Amino acid sequence: MKLLGFLIGGIIISIVCFIDDLKDLPPIVKLIAQIIVAIIVVSFGLKIENINIPFLYKIGLPNAFSIILTIGWIVGITNAINLIDGLDGLSSGIALISCVSMLIIFALNESPIIAILLITALAGALSGFLPFNFNPAKTFMGDAGSNFLGYCLAVISIFGVAKTYTLVVIVAPLIVLGLPVLDTVIAIIRRLVKGKSIKAIMKPDKGHLHHTLLKIGFTQREAVFIMYAITAALGLFTIVLLESGIWKALSFLLMIIAIVGIGYRNFEKERE
Repeated sequence: MKLLGFLIGGIIISIVCFIDDLKDLPPIVKLIAQIIVAIIVVSFGLKIENINIPFLYKIGLPNAFSIILTIGWIVGITNAINLIDGLDGLSSGIALISCVSMLIIFALNESPIIAILLITALAGALSGFLPFNFNPAKTFMGDAGSNFLGYCLAVISIFGVAKTYTLVVIVAPLIVLGLPVLDTVIAIIRRLVKGKSIKAIMKPDKGHLHHTLLKIGFTQREAVFIMYAITAALGLFTIVLLESGIWKALSFLLMIIAIVGIGYRNFEKERE
């Protein structure tokens, strides 16, 4: 039943966003469609129901909060992947790296086989698509592709944590998808501050991370590779966190930050 809900939701979001690619639907229509799709997934029984904090206790989430959390997660990730689709190969490449990271996490966590199969299938599809979508792109995914991609990542990640619900495993998909999620959160705050209204959130702008990298002086390909590297680092950080604990994961993160700092300093010297 849960898989059926996932399939029905995927069909609906694809049709709505395909129409958007053809006729440019208002943003509110797409948002309503995303919420409806998320409600369908929840109605078929797929929810984040409880969290087990190691060595402490198991938190059973109230039904209403569980539903709201799940709907918010699906709508949020769907929009995050859609909003980051601003350069050739960017969202598809980030999604592919995220798929590989989550596949390893699911395998280590002994997640349900359906989650492993679905994330492997999605990774395989993206592996075939990315060479044609990378700069200079011959094929574009459009809103139909980016929304469907975000939807799949959101729902499959819930499938993947549905067995154990340990705190770290619940947080793992959020860390892996941290780049598009953070970019989306910053975009919402930025648009609210500039537009001073809720309607401003729906208006596109040129303040996303990939736009910032281009303004700094990076080429399209360089900007894409930088964001690939950040996503890969977040994926590796999550895997280390699951396998070796917080201290080794933090040590790895500090090493990555140092490398990035040295690299950026060298880039500034070359520009001078």
